[in-house]
Amino acid sequence: MNNEKTLGEHLSEYGVSRRTFLKFCAAMSSVLALPPTRAAEMADMLSTKPRQSVIYLSFQECTGCLESLTRSFSPTIQSLLFDVISLDYNDTLMAAAGEQAEQAREQAMEKNKGKYLVVVDGSIPTGDGGVYHTAAGHTALDTLHRVAKDAAALVAVGNCASFSGIAGAKPNPTGAKALMDIITDKPVINVPGCPPIPEVMAGTLAYVVTFGKLPELDNLKRPLTFFGNTIHDRCYRRPFYDQGKFAKTFDDEGARAGWCLYELGCKGPTTYNSCATTKWNGGVSFPIQSGHGCLGCSEPNFWDAGGFYNPLSTGHWGTAEGIALAAAGGVAVGAAAAALARARQKKFTEEENK
Repeated sequence: MNNEKTLGEHLSEYGVSRRTFLKFCAAMSSVLALPPTRAAEMADMLSTKPRQSVIYLSFQECTGCLESLTRSFSPTIQSLLFDVISLDYNDTLMAAAGEQAEQAREQAMEKNKGKYLVVVDGSIPTGDGGVYHTAAGHTALDTLHRVAKDAAALVAVGNCASFSGIAGAKPNPTGAKALMDIITDKPVINVPGCPPIPEVMAGTLAYVVTFGKLPELDNLKRPLTFFGNTIHDRCYRRPFYDQGKFAKTFDDEGARAGWCLYELGCKGPTTYNSCATTKWNGGVSFPIQSGHGCLGCSEPNFWDAGGFYNPLSTGHWGTAEGIALAAAGGVAVGAAAAALARARQKKFTEEENK
C-alpha cells in the first residue's frame, strides 16, 4: 500500500488554499503559453499526484544556472521546489554533505525507481576516463550513467549541459560533452542559455511534472514553447532592422535612438529563445533592451561562432542591397514563425475541445 501523500494533501497541511493553488497553476499556464482553461486542469492533475522526485547533478559548471533558477518569478522557486517537486539531491542547496548527501541521492533513486527526474547542470568531461570531475570517488561520467539508469527523463539546464558550453569550446582539454551525446537511451530535454531564463527552466519542469510527458521539442531537443522563435522575431528593435537603421558603435546616435544592434554583433536573428518576450528579472529587461547585442548563448558552439562583436555576415551583407535582402529574409522568417505559432494554438484549442 502506498502511503505517500499527494500534492493536494501536502498543500492542505501547509495551509495553501485551492484558490492560491489555482493562481499558481494560472501562472504556469501563462508561462507555458497554454490556454487559460488549462489552469484548472493542471490543478486537478497535480493535486492527485505525489510530489515529483528530482535529482539535480552539477558537473562542469559555474553555478550560474542554479543561481538563475533560484530567481524564478513565475512559478516562484518556493512553490516549485517545496510544493510541486521534491528536490531530493542538490549538493549546493541541500543541508546534508558528504556521505549523508550521497545516501540521500541513493535512497531517492531506490524509492522512486523509474519515476524520478534528473536535472543536469554543466558539461560532462570524458577525457582521460573523466578524471577532470570527480566527487565522492566517482567521475561525473560514472555518476551520470548510474543515476540516469532508472530515471524517467533528464533535463539539461544551461548551454554547458545542453551543448557542452565553454568547457567544450576549442581546444576542449577535458573532452567535455553534452548530456544528449552521452545519454541516448532516455528522454532528454535541453534548456540552454548562459544561464537560461529562470521562468523557462521552472516552466519546463512544471510541464513535465503536470502532464507526465515531455513538451513538444525542436530538432535540438529544446521546448518549442520557449525556443520556437528567434529573439529577432520578437525584438522591439526589429522595425529598425527592417528599415536598415543600425547602430555603428555602442554610444553613437543610432545606439541612443534604439536602432538595431545587428552590425555590432547581435546574434538575435539566428538565436532561438524567449528573451525578448519573457525577459529577465521578472520581465524587467533583457540584454538587447539594455543596449547589448544577443550573444547567441542558447545555440550550440556559441563560444566558437566567430566572435561576440562580429556581425553575423560581412561583405555583401554590409551593402545597402545586402541589408535589404537580409530584411526581406527576416520578414519571411517572421511570417513562417507566426504561421507555426497559429498552428500550435489551433492544436491546443482542438485538444481542449475534445
